[in-house]
Amino acid sequence: MKTISIRRPDDWHLHLRDGAMLSGVIGDTSRHFARAIIMPNLVPPVVTTADARAYQQRILDAIPAGHRFEPLMTLYLTDHTDPNDVEEGKKSGLIKAVKLYPAGATTNSHGGVRDLDKAMPVLERMAKVGLNLCVHGEVTTPEVDIFDREAVFIEEKLDLIRRRIPELKITMEHVTSKVGVDYILASDQNLAGSITTHHLIINRNAILVGGIRPHYYCLPIAKRERDRQALRKAATSGDRRFFLGTDSAPHVDGMKECACGCAGIYTSINTMSCLAHVFEEENALDRLEGFTSLHGPAWYGLPVNDEMMVLEKRDEPLVYPAKVETGAGPVTVFDPQFPLHWAVRESES
Repeated sequence: MKTISIRRPDDWHLHLRDGAMLSGVIGDTSRHFARAIIMPNLVPPVVTTADARAYQQRILDAIPAGHRFEPLMTLYLTDHTDPNDVEEGKKSGLIKAVKLYPAGATTNSHGGVRDLDKAMPVLERMAKVGLNLCVHGEVTTPEVDIFDREAVFIEEKLDLIRRRIPELKITMEHVTSKVGVDYILASDQNLAGSITTHHLIINRNAILVGGIRPHYYCLPIAKRERDRQALRKAATSGDRRFFLGTDSAPHVDGMKECACGCAGIYTSINTMSCLAHVFEEENALDRLEGFTSLHGPAWYGLPVNDEMMVLEKRDEPLVYPAKVETGAGPVTVFDPQFPLHWAVRESES
C-alpha cells in the first residue's frame, strides 16, 4: 500500500504553552490537525471560563495564515473551582472538558487538586451538565514507585470517583500501562483513554540505556515493554474507547538538558508519520483513521472532520528537523529511532 486517505485527524491532548513558544509550535499542529484539546497548565493556569476565553483568543491569533484549526478549551481543576463557572463555560460552548492534575504530578501542576473531596461538587455538576473530566492518572505520594503511579491512581482515586459519580464521563489521558488498558477494557461505559504517539514507540530503556536521554523523559514516564505492547494492541484494535492524544509538550532544550530536566516530548511535527509506521507494523493501517479521526469526536460528541488527509509511503526516508526554532528557544523533535517513510501528502476537501 503506497497511499491511504483518512479523515483529517484531531489531537485530544495537546500542550501549546503561551507567548513566543505558542507562536513557535502551533503551526506544526495546525498544519495537520483540525482540532485539539488544549491543556490548561499555563503559569498562571487556565482556571476560569474567562481565562479560557482569553487563552483561546491568543491561540487563534497565533495560527499561521491559511491554516484551519480549532482549539478546544479546558479548565484546570483546583480545590476551589466554582461549579457555576464550569457549568456556564460548558453551556457557552467554549469549555469541552475539565482537567484533573493531582498536585505535583507533572509540569505546572502545583496548583492542582490536593483534596479530592473538595473537587467533588464540581465533578457532580460536570456529570449533571455532561462535561468530560480528563485526568492525569498518577498519584504523587513519595512512597509509590514512579512506574507504579498510574496503577495506584486507578485503584485509589479513579475507581473512587467512578463509584461515587458513575454518570461522569472520564478520559484517562496518556494511558501508559497494561493496567490502565485493562481497566478501560473492563469498563462498559463512561470511560475512555487517549494514547500518545511516543508511548507506542518507546519504553523506559529509551530513557535509561546507554546514558540518560532527557528528550525521552515524559510524565507519565514510559514503562516496561509489556506496557508498550498493550498500548499498541489497544490503539490498533479498532476499539472506540481508545484515540489519539499526542501529549506533545514543548520545552526549550535548556529546560530539558539540565540537572533537573522538565518532562515532555515534542511530537506534533512528525506524529502522523510515526503513527502510520506503527499501524503498518501492526498490520492495522485500515484502523488508523479510527484512532486518529473517528473515535475522539464520537467520545466528545463532535462531528468528524469533512476534510481528508492523504498519507503517502515514500521510498526514501523523510527528513524532519532535529529541532524546531521558536522565539523562546530551540525545541528538540521526537526521534522514533527508526526511519520514517509515511508523509502527509496533502489535504483535500
